[in-house]
Amino acid sequence: MVLSLSGLTCSYGPVTAIHALRIGVRAHSVVAILGANGAGKSTTLKAISGLVRPSRGSVFFNGTDITRISAAKRVKLGIAHCPEGRRVFVGETVKENLVLGGHLASKKSIDSKIAEVLELFPALERRLDQVAGSLSGGEQQMLAIGRALVSSPKLLLLDEPSLGLAPIIIRRVFEALVQINKQGTAIVLVEQNVSSALKLASYAYVLREGRIGLEGTPDELTANEQVHGLYLGG
Repeated sequence: MVLSLSGLTCSYGPVTAIHALRIGVRAHSVVAILGANGAGKSTTLKAISGLVRPSRGSVFFNGTDITRISAAKRVKLGIAHCPEGRRVFVGETVKENLVLGGHLASKKSIDSKIAEVLELFPALERRLDQVAGSLSGGEQQMLAIGRALVSSPKLLLLDEPSLGLAPIIIRRVFEALVQINKQGTAIVLVEQNVSSALKLASYAYVLREGRIGLEGTPDELTANEQVHGLYLGG
């Protein structure tokens, strides 16, 4: 397992956001985390990347317990987090955003990774000198993913990459995710677009009020009446 959560519990003050989660992610796989708003999906990603400290349980990355390791050190180990809302640096250019994504790497390595990002997202190459705040929503999402990729992650955490995008842009983003995964990067995907998420994922977990309510392969979850009724329009 590239990632394993063991009994992971996180709280915000008196409110427990996730309860004793046990989640596994195999190397080179895509795992989707689904659920309604407030189910604990974003908190789970933040606990993996180190932005939220668990009150109980453990996070293992490539067999090493990283539960108490800082977020910055987790980036060095190979975990990249692309948060909900894109969070690009709107006053910086596209190129400056990409360079910032590789701040822990050598210049030669950064240049090589930026070239790979531009090959994956050709629209960004024409915008390199534009400030990120002038980009469309779809281009900003591509930039956010690209910035995360410049750090050469072994594990990419994506929080709602399709949020607010037009269907044609969603399709392009998910096509890029297929390529990223084929190149060997494992992905944990939080996504409200359940149909697209299940097409990409090899395994999925459905959270309910911070707990795992259901889990299984995409075929198993698609056939499940609860999942179909709640998320697939059945």
